[in-house]
Amino acid sequence: MEYNEILANRIAERLINLPDVEEKFMFSGLVYMVDGKLCVGVMKDKIMLRIDPNTLNILVDKDGWEQMWSGTRPMKGYILVSEDVLQQNKELDFWISLALAYNPFAKASKKKVKP
Repeated sequence: MEYNEILANRIAERLINLPDVEEKFMFSGLVYMVDGKLCVGVMKDKIMLRIDPNTLNILVDKDGWEQMWSGTRPMKGYILVSEDVLQQNKELDFWISLALAYNPFAKASKKKVKP
């Protein structure tokens, strides 16, 4: 899997003290599940965040992010942030805090029943 391991380590450092964090390989990268819900991940040289869809309007003036798409439709509540704007720890912390703030309200994926 091709993803930026340095960026993944920086994210892991910020999540290490949370009680229920799990790393999983998906979306061609590494994601961090918090309380059983996808929260943040690394895809190539970008971080993927699951945030409150209603907060997108406060991000209009922020550089370096884009809506995540599934084919031709936008993925509501999922964005990608370029590594270029994450060089400073305070910027990375800002983005991760958005995902962590939404996590308690996010719905967990339905578990697949194994036969």
